[in-house]
Amino acid sequence: MQAVVETPGGSRNKFKWDEEAGVFRLHKILPMGSAFPFDFGFIPGTMAEDGDPIDVLVVGEEPTFTGCVVGVRLIGVLEARQTERGTSKSIRNDRLIGTPEGEKIRPAVRSIDDLPARTLDQIEHFFVSYNRYEGRTFRILGRRGPRAARGLLEEARRKCVQGRAGEKG
Repeated sequence: MQAVVETPGGSRNKFKWDEEAGVFRLHKILPMGSAFPFDFGFIPGTMAEDGDPIDVLVVGEEPTFTGCVVGVRLIGVLEARQTERGTSKSIRNDRLIGTPEGEKIRPAVRSIDDLPARTLDQIEHFFVSYNRYEGRTFRILGRRGPRAARGLLEEARRKCVQGRAGEKG
């Protein structure tokens, strides 16, 4: 499976793919002291509940760069519910977790359970804090393994195909 990196790990700059213009745009700058813990991007050809391609955090040894296409092995998912401040509108906004695919890159990591608990705690803390800064509540519902992640990916692919069919009809 291929992921497209929007925001490299360690960056305060949040980039976002602009489908219409075919470019990456600077979307926002995170507050000082805050940075993406790992590469963050999306899986092309998918649609999540928020209408965007499904998000993926790529847990690698070193950050890549905006626009880099990375072969990813899904290892799990952080299930989450996101609520906009001042509203009761709530959506699922799960975060797929993966590692770069390859025999020489994190070969022992096959499941989210293979990551140190402290790393997962810090990833969750980042997403909760990031969303709080944006005026949203981001509540972690659970951590699930690769099978659940693949199920979400397949559902997001089906939604994308259905969305395209709806546009043509």
